Amino acid sequence: MYQHLDLQGQPLPYAVGKVVCVGRSYQDHATELNNPIPSQPLLFIKPASSLAGLNEPLLLPQGLGAVHHELEVALLIGRRLCHAEPGHTQDAIVGVGLALDLTLRDLQNDLKAKGHPWERAKAFDGSCPMSPFAVPDMLGDLQQLDFSLQVNGVTRQRGNTADMMWTFAQLLAEMSRSFTLNPGDIVLTGTPKGVAELKPQDTLDMQLNGQYRFSAQVAG
Repeated sequence: MYQHLDLQGQPLPYAVGKVVCVGRSYQDHATELNNPIPSQPLLFIKPASSLAGLNEPLLLPQGLGAVHHELEVALLIGRRLCHAEPGHTQDAIVGVGLALDLTLRDLQNDLKAKGHPWERAKAFDGSCPMSPFAVPDMLGDLQQLDFSLQVNGVTRQRGNTADMMWTFAQLLAEMSRSFTLNPGDIVLTGTPKGVAELKPQDTLDMQLNGQYRFSAQVAG
């Protein structure tokens, strides 16, 4: 069962909550999928059942088409945020890590074409593999974080949080106007370009700010 962990693998004192995600917060990713650039954050939610640790093999749904990786900086929330102002959100971030927003791309495209919600493509069990969390103070400026993903030794995604269309503070404030963020919730902050299909037995290597490295394996 998933638990929030620190970098030493110790459980953090927060109950596991929901995952609030933002789509298209990096313009280059919206462009690569031929999606329009949004004028405000595009928000959706994954349930707690979507969370999985990277220490377990990644289980891809079978028979539902391509499963794409979307590497994202993840924020662990430690204080309740409701209708918050951007200037009052920073101290609510108690952990920073990396997550994979696994997406059933063929199913998502079909749902979008029909004008249906995306949850079946985004919120399935195990669709949010999550790294351990670093203390924010260990990372310096959170709006200058490099992060990257290699699959089988080849770099597929590389981003920097400076390239986001909205800052973390703006995203948390916007989210809190629609969904109260509670201690133990996770916020996924969007993915840069380079999303692609995962295959059985793929090996993933993720790096955060040149300081932390996390590995994962797709089940074969």
